[in-house]
Amino acid sequence: MSKKSLALMKGTLDLLIMKTLSLGPLHGYEISKWIERKTGDAIQVEYGALYQALLRMEGKGWLQAEWRQSPTGREVRFYELTHGGRAQLEDQSESWDRYVTAMYTVLRTVEA
Repeated sequence: MSKKSLALMKGTLDLLIMKTLSLGPLHGYEISKWIERKTGDAIQVEYGALYQALLRMEGKGWLQAEWRQSPTGREVRFYELTHGGRAQLEDQSESWDRYVTAMYTVLRTVEA
């Protein structure tokens, strides 16, 4: 059986990024690799989409970024969740939990 990547549903990339950054500051490549690793490669994050999301979220005040040296010696932008980002993560996580529970209930219903 081959593994297929799952398409990201609207709004999930922001939530995945915020969850990843809730564990500590990372640069873009590390964010995408963490998501891929934690989902067993089921979710592949395209770099274009990732960086657009990071810029959008920084503009909303959910993230802050600064240039730092990576472990490989390159200068890269490290992203960090702000207080507002943590609040947004909590709100979106609660909404996602309700959505998943509702979908699970409907999809597992066997009665007419």
